[in-house]
Amino acid sequence: MDRIDKEILALLQENADLPLTEIAARVKLSSTPCWRRIQRLEEQGYIQRRVAILDAEKLNVGVTVFVLLRTNRHNQDWFESLREIVNDIPEVVDFYRMSGNIDYLLRVIVPDIAAYDAVYKKLTSRIEIFEVSSSFAMEELKHTSALPLNYAAIDD
Repeated sequence: MDRIDKEILALLQENADLPLTEIAARVKLSSTPCWRRIQRLEEQGYIQRRVAILDAEKLNVGVTVFVLLRTNRHNQDWFESLREIVNDIPEVVDFYRMSGNIDYLLRVIVPDIAAYDAVYKKLTSRIEIFEVSSSFAMEELKHTSALPLNYAAIDD
C-alpha cells in the first residue's frame, strides 16, 4: 500500500459511486492504472464490499439503543448460541465481545421503545443472560462508516 492507494481508499469511503475517471484524476493517475489499483485493493481484502448508506429516519428506524450484556456463562457453546441468536435479529446491527465489566455490547436500531421491547423479549427468551442494561441514544453527534487511514502502513 502506498500514498495513492490510501487516497483511493479515502475517496471510495466517501463515495463508492465516484466514476473511475474522477478517482483517477483526483489521485493523478490515468484510468487503467487506477482501475488496477482498485482491483488489487479488492483482491487483497482492503475493500471488502461496496454498500449503500441508507437514511434511518426515512426508513422509520431512528432510535438507537446500546445494549450491554453480562453473563455468568463463559463457555464456547453458550457464546455460539448467543451469536446465532443475535445474527437472527436484524435490528441488531453491531455486536461486540468486550473487556471489562461488560461482556457483550449490541447496537440495536428500531423505530421506537415498543419495537426495542420486542427485540429484548426475543433475545432474553432464547438464552439466559445474567444482566441486560439498555441505553437509548438521545442524539447522534457523529456517525461514519469511514475508517481512519492514517494508521495504515505505506510503502514509499
